[in-house]
Amino acid sequence: MSTGRIQFAEQEGTFVLKFVGEVRLTLCSALDATIERIFTVLNFSAVVIDLTETRSIDSTTLGLLAKLSILSRQKVGLLPTLVTTHEDITRLLQSMGFDQVFNIVDRPLPRPECLTDLPSQDQCEEVVKAKVLEAHKILMGLNDSNREAFHDLVNALEGQR
Repeated sequence: MSTGRIQFAEQEGTFVLKFVGEVRLTLCSALDATIERIFTVLNFSAVVIDLTETRSIDSTTLGLLAKLSILSRQKVGLLPTLVTTHEDITRLLQSMGFDQVFNIVDRPLPRPECLTDLPSQDQCEEVVKAKVLEAHKILMGLNDSNREAFHDLVNALEGQR
């Protein structure tokens, strides 16, 4: 059972996603649905991902965050902001090439009071595998190190289809 959660708020044209605790695969369907919802609105001025209370974050979640950044740049020309105050999380983000696709800030930003937890979403195994595959392909596209790190996983997942 995951001990993490993702909270969401929209305030004055800023979308905020706050990741709390251990953010893992079990939260990815709700995250992906929220990312899709953000880009149906298209009248926002900023996207902020707050990782100040994140203890750990898995590669599938990182892939979905990369997807968020790519969509943000393509659809509205904005580079999202990632807020992280933990050195280990910051190192992980930099090693994945996130400093190229996000503005990374190392001090907390004021947060909206209206954050609500994303609802859990039960997905069949095939849908989950497809999301994992998509997320890791996106990570592979960020840099050579990721391409090498996730090559075998992507091949294995593609072989199961």
